[in-house]
Amino acid sequence: MKRAIFFPALLAFAFSTATAADVPASKVDAASVTSMTSGWPEASKDAIKKTMEKYGPPHEATSTMLVWHNNGPWKRTIIYSKAVPHNFPMAHDDVMQQWIDFRVKPEKYDEMAQYDGSVVLERTNGEMSARCDKEGANFLAINLAHDVAHGKKSVAAARRFYADAIKQMKAGKMPPYMEKLQFDAPNGDTGYKDMPAM
Repeated sequence: MKRAIFFPALLAFAFSTATAADVPASKVDAASVTSMTSGWPEASKDAIKKTMEKYGPPHEATSTMLVWHNNGPWKRTIIYSKAVPHNFPMAHDDVMQQWIDFRVKPEKYDEMAQYDGSVVLERTNGEMSARCDKEGANFLAINLAHDVAHGKKSVAAARRFYADAIKQMKAGKMPPYMEKLQFDAPNGDTGYKDMPAM
């Protein structure tokens, strides 16, 4: 029997069901963001700073998360006040989750989970996300997840590639897999409503 693998947060799921018409027209002002997040972990504040420099202030803010919609290649970006410790490929805190539309065959789900537990698949919504501490690491995770899903890399090869890319980044070199998506991400029509059972 297949294992139940992915458990995205309920609030993140709520944002995932929003349509373009639901996205606020205005953004949260930068001063309010600074005040609201003053007590957040350093990893979260660093991610906020870099994300705001690149994409501007968030569209939505709560006491536990900041949300950007349709920022660059991402369908959605959320930075959290609560960090999740993650030891692959080295110890760091996962604080920033970023989504794209994506469909993965069910028989590939086990491989995807073995590759990286911070890559999340949502079959009903037809979305895939990566949660790390930097956008570059999320690009890397998503690009390698795409390779695993399409049989271009084994789980072991993807994990080796990931670790080598992070080493390059720390040495001052930015691998292409960490700069942008290396494939054309779908735009909708990736969900699966399943079949009635009664």
